[in-house]
Amino acid sequence: MSLYQRPIPTFWWLERRSYLLFVLRELSSVFVAWFVVYLLLLINAISGGSTEYEQFLDRSGHWWVVAINVIALLFVLLHTVTWFGLAPKAMVIQLRGRRVPAAQVVVGHYLLWVVLSAVVAWVVLR
Repeated sequence: MSLYQRPIPTFWWLERRSYLLFVLRELSSVFVAWFVVYLLLLINAISGGSTEYEQFLDRSGHWWVVAINVIALLFVLLHTVTWFGLAPKAMVIQLRGRRVPAAQVVVGHYLLWVVLSAVVAWVVLR
């Protein structure tokens, strides 16, 4: 006896915005991994001395590396924004026996992101 299974179209995830965001968020993890690998390659080039670092910068200047990094940045931003939206569900914060409202958790994440970005910008640009 065989049961009928309705065929699922290949692009089922394009039917709803929520499905599309889900698939894009899952795909964004590949680009998060790319950023980690790229950072490790940068650290390795720095530890190899000025010649190796200059070679890394030359390779990083190719149009396709810049394009991958721009796409990766967009996906990492999507990953971050969607995670911040999920954070109140993933972590329950209680203060004086009461649950902190979800909006405050999200705002706290964004404020911390802005502060840390400012600190990193200050360290890099000073």
